[in-house]
Amino acid sequence: MTELQGRVALITGASRGIGAAAARDLSDRGVAVVLVARTGDQIETVAKNISEQGGRAEAVIADVSCFQDMEKAVARAVSNFGALDILVNNAGVIDPIARIDESDPGAWSNVVDINLKGVYFAVRAALPHMLKQGSGVIINLSSGAATGALEGWSHYCATKAAVLSLTKCLHKEYAGHGIRTVGLSPGTVATDMQVVIKASGVNPVSQLDPAVHIPPEWVGKAISFLATDAAREFDGGDFSLKTEEGRRRVGLG
Repeated sequence: MTELQGRVALITGASRGIGAAAARDLSDRGVAVVLVARTGDQIETVAKNISEQGGRAEAVIADVSCFQDMEKAVARAVSNFGALDILVNNAGVIDPIARIDESDPGAWSNVVDINLKGVYFAVRAALPHMLKQGSGVIINLSSGAATGALEGWSHYCATKAAVLSLTKCLHKEYAGHGIRTVGLSPGTVATDMQVVIKASGVNPVSQLDPAVHIPPEWVGKAISFLATDAAREFDGGDFSLKTEEGRRRVGLG
C-alpha cells in the first residue's frame, strides 16, 4: 500500500473505535489524516498520539449533521495539507434502539441526520475539491443492516440502506471523473456501539457473544485497502469483511 504515501484523508467519527483505528492505519501508511468528531478532547488525544509516532494529524471539532461544519473541516484539510484524497464516512449511531411504535420521533430523526445526512454533507463538501483534482476515494461505512431488516433497528437499517444507495449514485455520477466510491460492510465490531446493542436485548445481534466481534483495527486495515487501486473491482457496492476471501484480500490471513 505504498501508493497511499503522501495522500490526505478526512475521517469522520474519528475519536474512537473504527474511526480512530482507520486514522492510525492510514497514518502508518504515510497518509496525512484529518480527524473529525464532536468530542474535542478525544480526537485531540488520537491526533497527538499519531503525531508522536511521526505521523501528520489534525483534529477538527465538527458535527457531521451540520453542512457548514463539514465545509470547514474539508477546507481545513485542503489548507493544511494541500489536498483531500480520501474521505472516510464513519460517523454513525444506533441508539436509542426501539420498535417503531415505541420510538421517539426526535431521536429517530437525529439518527437520520447523522447516519445519512452526515454522509451526504461530507460528500457534498468534499466533491468540489476532488473534482478539481480529478481524483479521490470515498469510503462509506455500511452494514448488513443495509439489506436486512432487524427488529428495533428501523432507524439504523433505513439509513444504512440509504447510504448504500448513495454509494451507488456517487459511483454512477463520478467514476468517470476519477472519483471512486465504495462501501464497507465490516460485520460486528468490538466498539461502544456493541455495548449499546447488547444492553438493548433486542434481536439476535444483542445475543451474540462479545468474543465474535472483530477488532476495529481489522476495519482500519480494510479501509486502507479500499483506498488503493487494488480495490477498484468493489467500487459502487459494499465490500464485505465478513468473508474469508474479503479478509484475505485485506491481508488478515
